[in-house]
Amino acid sequence: MAEKFAVVATGGTFDEIHVGHIALLSRAFQAGRKVIIGVSSDEFAKKRGKRLNHNFDQRVKNLKEMIKKEFGDASYEIAKLDGDFGPAVTTGDVGALVASSETQSKGDLLNEMRAKGGLKPVEVIAVELVKAEDGSPISSTRIRAGEIDSRGKLLKRR
Repeated sequence: MAEKFAVVATGGTFDEIHVGHIALLSRAFQAGRKVIIGVSSDEFAKKRGKRLNHNFDQRVKNLKEMIKKEFGDASYEIAKLDGDFGPAVTTGDVGALVASSETQSKGDLLNEMRAKGGLKPVEVIAVELVKAEDGSPISSTRIRAGEIDSRGKLLKRR
C-alpha cells in the first residue's frame, strides 16, 4: 500500500506487547510516513481499571524495542496520554487515526473535538483484533492472567 498520510495517530496502554499491538502498528506505519503513538500514563491506565505489570517508562522502553525489531527505522514519536486523546486533537497534520475495531468509534468523538478546534476531520482506519487459538481476542489482560502468550497460544484451560 502506498503511503497516504504525512502523519497518523494511534495509541494504547502497551503493557504486555503482543501480536495485536504489532498488527495495529503495522497498519499505522503502512498508512503514514510518521506515526504518533499515544501511550497511556500510569494514572490514566489505572483510572480505566487496568492493572499494569510495567510502569510508563518500562512500557515505552519495551514498545521502542519492539518497533526497532519489527519495523526498523520507522518514523514515530511517543506521546504520553492522560486521556483518550493526545496530539491527534490539536495537531493539524494528523490525517488518520488507526484504531482497533473495538475502539474505532472513538474516531467520531475525536473528529467532533477537532472540528471545535477548527481542524479537518481525520480518517479512521480500523484494525481487526487478532485472535488467540481459542478464537477470543489477544489482550494484555489475558497475558497477565497467564491464559495466553504474546502470540495467542493457550497456556492454560479456562
